[in-house]
Amino acid sequence: MKDILLITPPFTQLNTPYPATAYIKGFLNTKNISSYQIDLGIEVILELFSKDGIRRIFAKAIDLKNTSENSQRIFALRDEYIKTIDQVILFLQNRNPTLARQICSMNFLPEASRFNQLDDMEFAFGNMGLQDKAKHLATLYLEDLSDYILEHIDSDFGFSRYAERLGKSANSFDELYLKLNSDQTFIDDITLKILHEKIEMVQPKLVCFSVPFPGNLYSAFRCAKYIKENYPHIKTAMGGGFPNTELREVKDKRVFEFFDFITLDDGELPLELLYENLNKSENLEFKRTFLIEKEEVIYKNTSTKPDYKQAQVGTPDYSDLQLDQYISVIEIANPMHSLWSDGRWNKLTMAHGCYWGKCTFCDISLDYIKIYEPISAKILVDRMEELIATTGETGFHFVDEAAPPALMREVALEILRRNLVVTWWTNIRFEKSFTKDLCFLLKLSGCVAVSGGLEVASDRLLKLIDKGISVEQVAQVTRNFTEAGVMIHAYLMYGYPTQTVQETVDSLEMVRQLFEMGILQSGFWHQFAMTAHSPVGLNPEEFGVTPIKQEILFANNDIDFTDRTRIDHSKFSFGLKKSLFNYMHGINFEISLQDWFDFKIPKTTIHPDYIHDCLLEEDHFVFKSNSKIIFLSKNVIAENYIKTKKQNSWAYTRITFHLKTNVVAIELEQEKAEWLIKVFSENPVDSSKKITLQQLKIQFEENFEDFELFWFSKPIQKLKDNGVILSL
Repeated sequence: MKDILLITPPFTQLNTPYPATAYIKGFLNTKNISSYQIDLGIEVILELFSKDGIRRIFAKAIDLKNTSENSQRIFALRDEYIKTIDQVILFLQNRNPTLARQICSMNFLPEASRFNQLDDMEFAFGNMGLQDKAKHLATLYLEDLSDYILEHIDSDFGFSRYAERLGKSANSFDELYLKLNSDQTFIDDITLKILHEKIEMVQPKLVCFSVPFPGNLYSAFRCAKYIKENYPHIKTAMGGGFPNTELREVKDKRVFEFFDFITLDDGELPLELLYENLNKSENLEFKRTFLIEKEEVIYKNTSTKPDYKQAQVGTPDYSDLQLDQYISVIEIANPMHSLWSDGRWNKLTMAHGCYWGKCTFCDISLDYIKIYEPISAKILVDRMEELIATTGETGFHFVDEAAPPALMREVALEILRRNLVVTWWTNIRFEKSFTKDLCFLLKLSGCVAVSGGLEVASDRLLKLIDKGISVEQVAQVTRNFTEAGVMIHAYLMYGYPTQTVQETVDSLEMVRQLFEMGILQSGFWHQFAMTAHSPVGLNPEEFGVTPIKQEILFANNDIDFTDRTRIDHSKFSFGLKKSLFNYMHGINFEISLQDWFDFKIPKTTIHPDYIHDCLLEEDHFVFKSNSKIIFLSKNVIAENYIKTKKQNSWAYTRITFHLKTNVVAIELEQEKAEWLIKVFSENPVDSSKKITLQQLKIQFEENFEDFELFWFSKPIQKLKDNGVILSL
């Protein structure tokens, strides 16, 4: 028995658990409140995509004469799908790696329409290893089955979402309520069977649903309905990203036929109070909680207790979750793009909220972004070590709104100090703090990728968005990361208020050049959506848009609007995404932008060498006295020799640095070489204190003259270029 059952309803991710319940369980551990967590999504997927599940799918009668050719083919090959499904799932769970050879033989998996793209993709397989190629083919196989399920079993199915349309912009609860009072679906039957087993095992007093997205809202309600009908003594609560953004104005009493409580924003204290209230009948305290009282929806925020600081919430706890059961898929042959779906990642957060907090399209009025609170590097790396010990996984995804560069630097140094071997990636802002040296340091600590918002690649619109960056700056930062060996994904936006057709075309040209220069590896286009809690949503007239008002009884986030430009931006969607798909695979840069669209567009006004020219400026000779200097190499060999010229001789030293992948050698006058070697030995990378450039200058000039001449000399520049000396 456990006091609380934490549930992530179907569906979020296939490859790794959504972290919310692990965060909450980690906090509950600090309060000695017993809990159990389940990811219903992965459990439903594994039952659905099993020999028995696929057999049941094909047992459903279909009218072959009135179905698509694709479904006819899949149905005809049903025995092959039933035969292979269990082995394919084991392979995608990394438990049957030898199957890769059979899959890649192209004579093992049954193939339907998803495999038609293979001719176009063959070029990419040369860059993929055997395992990745097999994962990609197995993913296409699952997507074929998904197409069949959508057509004949459940039109709401999706691998990472379920009945998403019911949660999107649902100002009224009517449609969702009607669906919940209709017959259970095939997916519901599987979900509720597993839910029943878990409730019988855990016997909780309170069941809490984490609902991050519209795509797992319906299942949360369906599960809550089942609990109310079969276990009326159990209280139910909902929290997470969806209620935090969409249900801040909920008024429909019918919602509380399913949930006793809906909590907003940080969930630790609200949930702790709900737990305490279970054993009390009076003096009940609530924190940011909706409930029914006297037949009315009430919002209660009666507790005066402050929210917990990030240092107090504990380490996320992934126990109970079936970590070895998650499946890795590769939808497209792009190594950066695959990070979201391939591999198991422990999720952590460097800082609560966003340190920038100004972007006009973002929900910056809400606490999850507005309240910025970083965690110390020491606590963060302590948590990394704890998670490595408990999960056996050394991969980390920092799920920040935007990870702070200064904290990233300290985390990287702390990882190096402890000599940890980890792999990590995170979300950033493309700001000038990401110098070549910082990017190189991050790479050394295990950073393999970053994602960030370029949004609209137009300086006018970036200023209007208040992004605090320029296209030139983005180009330089992405170059710095790329040269350090860190992959970059860009979030791209079109249809921002007042955006013209010309600006959309020019933005695409900027993106084309970034990919062609090789300084951007992945991206995704989103059409602008006006949200209720963003500056655009709060003050639409300032941005040239007119909201279409609707009565809000249930969800309120995305707002329909008209833009004074009257441009139908949705018509650009297909061309933008098709061109990006090609650029991500490194092809068709030479194709005219016009060829991506089936309607007339203007020629770009961007010079064809714009991004190239942005990368020409270098700042090799800037002296920043407060920079911290990092000396990375421990493998130093010094050889003294005499240099002679025209009967004159000088004592010189050749210093050789053995790096992991190359050897760097420089020659200095012997006294300066001895001084430099001493500096290296006195300032190891695992030292907690770092010398500044000004302190280094003072030390140097106690013995020699003109530090700047030494610091910018060719030998020292060579060490800086090779990452032996970093200036941060």
